[in-house]
Amino acid sequence: MKKFLLSSLVVLFTFVQSLHAQKEYYFSEGLGVGPCHAYGREALYTDQLAYQLYAGTLAKPAAGQVLLTDEAGQAVSWQAVQADTAHRFRSNAFSNGYLYLTYHSPKAQEVLLTLTGHDMAYVNGAPRGGDMYRYGWMHLPVSLKKGLNEIYVRVARYGRYGGITAKLTFPAKPVFLGTEDVTLPHIVASLPNDSLWVGMVVMNTTNKPLSALQIVSTLAGREVRTTLPSLPPLTSRKVGFKINASQVLSVGTHQATVRLLHNGKEIDQVPLELETIAEGKQYSRTFVSDIDGSVQYYSVAPQQKPDGKAPALFLSVHGAEVQAINQARAYKPKDWGVLVAPTNRRPRGFNWEDWGRLDALEVLDIAKKQFKPDPARIYLTGHSMGGHGTWYLGATYPDQWAAIAPCAGYPTLASYGSHDGQIPDSARSDMEAVLLRASNPSNVLALATNYKAHGIYINHGDADRVVPVTYARQMRQLLGTFHTDFSYYEYPGGSHWYSDESVDWGPLFEFFSWHRIPTAAVDSTLDFTTANPGISSKMRWVGIHQQTTPLKYSRVQLDRSAAQRTIRGTTQNVDLLSLDLAGFAAGETVQITLDSLTPISHKIKTANETIYLRKGTSWQLATAAEATQKGGHRYGTLKEPFNNRMVFVYGTSGTKEENEWAYNKARFDQETWYYRANGAVEVVADKEFTPAKYPNRGVIIYGNASTNSAWNSLLANCPIQVQKGQITAGSTRLSGDDLGTYFVWPRADSPTASVAVVAGTGLKGMNATNANQYFSGGSGFADVMIFSLDMLQGGIKGVKMAGFLGNDWTVEKGDFVVNE
Repeated sequence: MKKFLLSSLVVLFTFVQSLHAQKEYYFSEGLGVGPCHAYGREALYTDQLAYQLYAGTLAKPAAGQVLLTDEAGQAVSWQAVQADTAHRFRSNAFSNGYLYLTYHSPKAQEVLLTLTGHDMAYVNGAPRGGDMYRYGWMHLPVSLKKGLNEIYVRVARYGRYGGITAKLTFPAKPVFLGTEDVTLPHIVASLPNDSLWVGMVVMNTTNKPLSALQIVSTLAGREVRTTLPSLPPLTSRKVGFKINASQVLSVGTHQATVRLLHNGKEIDQVPLELETIAEGKQYSRTFVSDIDGSVQYYSVAPQQKPDGKAPALFLSVHGAEVQAINQARAYKPKDWGVLVAPTNRRPRGFNWEDWGRLDALEVLDIAKKQFKPDPARIYLTGHSMGGHGTWYLGATYPDQWAAIAPCAGYPTLASYGSHDGQIPDSARSDMEAVLLRASNPSNVLALATNYKAHGIYINHGDADRVVPVTYARQMRQLLGTFHTDFSYYEYPGGSHWYSDESVDWGPLFEFFSWHRIPTAAVDSTLDFTTANPGISSKMRWVGIHQQTTPLKYSRVQLDRSAAQRTIRGTTQNVDLLSLDLAGFAAGETVQITLDSLTPISHKIKTANETIYLRKGTSWQLATAAEATQKGGHRYGTLKEPFNNRMVFVYGTSGTKEENEWAYNKARFDQETWYYRANGAVEVVADKEFTPAKYPNRGVIIYGNASTNSAWNSLLANCPIQVQKGQITAGSTRLSGDDLGTYFVWPRADSPTASVAVVAGTGLKGMNATNANQYFSGGSGFADVMIFSLDMLQGGIKGVKMAGFLGNDWTVEKGDFVVNE
């Protein structure tokens, strides 16, 4: 008996010891259900499980329990699922559905939850960021309660990225540095290296906000101290810090030390390797982005044997899952130009649309300043998703390039999607049509006549199974109807990637060498189309600043003659137009005839004069749009405020549940932005925010006028007001506690920055806004969208009002669809 008791005590002691030593817990059993949701590249979505969760009707899952009955009358039920030996849940049971996991915690504690292969998750009801591409470094600090903890994992198409994994990690330190997702520059001896930016994750697994943080980097005896922003509770943030690499110019790797300090005391330390690149080899450099203040990078294939003359500049945009440095390494250095590869913010990023587009423009501007290229010899190329980026950027900014060369590219996200799906190419109602109109800037087929401004070389393998060659043939046929300067090549037997010649193709660069951006000339013909002046408003000597009908296509076709001193042509959907009269002499009188309306005679006052024309019953001389109106400086749609070093402001003035929603939603958006954009956002409480403290910055408001005290300082004069139980939009008034809304409004104290609002009339309406499809590349969000929780169950029927504010930012002069 004593021997048995002793053996039992030994076993018990060993078990307790193993519990204390435990570092990770892998989930091995769960329940799956699906299909039950539909998310994509548009503002409209449905989610039957989320609807029940928000409505408070979701029953505790059990095997065989029915979640819903689908349109065919079939029961959609929960099914038991198990992980395999690699800890992966691989089952069709949760395809386009949810995986339900539980964990019984012996105590309340803070841990890290790591999920892979999913779009997002609800952890004890709170939305958290997803890792749809299975990178494995998306660690979520979560607070477990004592007893049962429930996790609903939202999954798209099962199996595309290898199933779902789920684990808990019990961290040894409550605050620490993460080294799995680091943004690093290369050291290049011929460039400045004493103040290089590095991006690294700081993890806060505590229930308290952290301030007074610093990072101290040390490399070869050179120490740099960087003060960090505050971290809210249970969050991570990729922070930027500087490192001095001026003493390690020998080719090879060099180890630095990175220390994290809190109130001057070291709380973590990690090693960091940096590499010095040999002269003439491809390299990466970092910069701080004006989009959000995060550290980003670009890569360079330097010019071979520079001759002192201004080089050509090649901007190369990469394909999905390709790092920018690998894109640059696919090209042999050229003796007549330098190649620069931006990142799209991540290897998948935004399909080169939205913030991928802005990243490309930021890097293009950096490259122009650093390499001082010949302004007439700037070229654009890219492969696969970057082939799409080439079609898109080439159509959106036609006067920026002497020639473009899409390789293995698809033209639109309506015909070729990705994990986020395709942009719908048709609408089932007037309401959906106005929502989809916000995606018009993505449609390069509608912008195709802009390609007249430059040469085009199409390069595609004829055996490509990833992006079939039919896309290239489609564009060849379209260009053949109007374009006079394009070349087309199908590589015989070429797969999607057949060698570096997939991009570094001699005839392609020879084609580039024949082309120049034309110098300004009075005698010229111009054909320019835009869908959103806030994205693209100018081409050479013409500008489209305001539209008659917002986000429909605007087009100008103009001819300019020095000898006749005339400008003639037609316009479509243009309300305010500018004409640069450079080349005409001061004192000359120019006759302008547009749309066969009454001509305007204008005597030029000064050289390089720009005039503005507004269309009424006839065209009349006008003035530039004021900063308080819409224009190329700020035109709207909900995505626009997610720029200008944006800040997320969550409400703390509501009920406990409303305040928790606001914080959880802001954190969910911050986590999603980090994942998709390699981004970093400051998340602050409404009581910490004042407009003066954050001048000229985009602001995202979470909450309504009753729950967010920052509302009145930014939105007091906004025609859309949201309070508990009610939304007013101009003369439209909607009531109920289940209404949610997204809308945009200009900051009155800034000529460029805007406010995006994510609000609800009550907890149900607030929860209805939780989906953040606005971070999907190319997804269309109008200026205003008001909907009820019923949208999650019934789709478009739940949308109450959507559309665009007028050029004066009013509802009355806007374009809206209202469902009574």
